[in-house]
Amino acid sequence: FKQELEMRTRRFAVQILNALASLPECRVLKVIVYQLAKSATSVGANYREANRAESKDDFIHKLGIVVKEASETVYWLEICQEVDALSPEEKEKVAPLLSEAKELYALFQSISRSVRHP
Repeated sequence: FKQELEMRTRRFAVQILNALASLPECRVLKVIVYQLAKSATSVGANYREANRAESKDDFIHKLGIVVKEASETVYWLEICQEVDALSPEEKEKVAPLLSEAKELYALFQSISRSVRHP
């Protein structure tokens, strides 16, 4: 399960980066692109680190970072859905990414809760 989730978060990061690369150049979007690229790639990177944690406390700490980064990713994707700088077609492309981000956030929240309160 851990390896499958690592692959899923890596695929998600690549999908986000590919989607961001296709967005138009715009001052407003630069902020969104930068923040979203950081948070979306951080989800998988920190989950990978959590799986290689040196202790249960280290795992819990790193998983907490994953949850925060997943939440931030959802936030920035929601901004994409609302900002006027994106066309309706571009917003449509963001919709499945937002859905996946919400699923990952819920999944990592659940894992975090179960590890903290077994």
